[in-house]
Amino acid sequence: MKHDSSYRRGIISMLACDVLWGVLPVYWQALRPIESSTIIFYRIFLVGLVSGIASFIIYGKGAVLDQLRDRKNLVKFPVAGLLITCNWSIYIWAVNSDQVIQTCVGYYIEPLVVCLVGIIFFREKLTKFKSTALLFALAGIVVILLHFMEIPFIALGLATSFAFYAAVKKAFNLPPIMSVFLETLFLMPPALAVIIWLETTGQGALAVATPGKYVLLLCCGILTAAPLSFFADAATKIPLVTVGILEYVSPSISLVIGIFLLGEPFDAVQLIAFVIVWIGLVFFTYGEFKDTHDLQRR
Repeated sequence: MKHDSSYRRGIISMLACDVLWGVLPVYWQALRPIESSTIIFYRIFLVGLVSGIASFIIYGKGAVLDQLRDRKNLVKFPVAGLLITCNWSIYIWAVNSDQVIQTCVGYYIEPLVVCLVGIIFFREKLTKFKSTALLFALAGIVVILLHFMEIPFIALGLATSFAFYAAVKKAFNLPPIMSVFLETLFLMPPALAVIIWLETTGQGALAVATPGKYVLLLCCGILTAAPLSFFADAATKIPLVTVGILEYVSPSISLVIGIFLLGEPFDAVQLIAFVIVWIGLVFFTYGEFKDTHDLQRR
């Protein structure tokens, strides 16, 4: 009974995480007319602030400072911070440029790109299921490329930046909230300096936002940290294969929001490209499930 209760809590936490990530495009667009660049600097500082407070409360000052005494971490944390900030920046700019659907493409192919990075840099095994999934993902990108006659830079930028972030994170063994704080810590001072400069020169959020929207902007740290805490809870209570499968809920929600709520164009060719990618994801998911099942039987 205890195991079943823990599993159910893990599923609920993961779904809560996915729903929050899925509906965030509505939140970012609600911050208009605040510039995307201004939102990004606020997000960097406020995510660091919220995750830092949570880390000191949950894990204690000593546990956090111990990580900073290791000189290797003084390189790894800033690199990870720059990569995830690049990912956030592309995402926020894309959403506020009415390109939510392309962000969905990026998050659909992201696990496959992570897989490819693992194969290239960590000599991880390429199974027939992963090979098939990668080929379908590539085919989906080719369809988009031929249809629009342009490279889907947003989708590829999101998937690639997160894949390299995941590669750097392989060297970490930290709770997600603490990790986010330490990754963001090095970027907080310059972000705060830019925020102060923007606001004192009349180019920041206060110059264009109503008081209500400014308060809404100040919530971006909590809205970034909350899904991560749900994700951390889920990862300790349900198999990673289940986590991986459920992660596709969030871009699916964003896709529906992009088409039906935000009114972004979505034609038959884009649908075909998505279907091709989804077929690849079926192979990828089945392969991951099979590999995990085989390991458990040994």
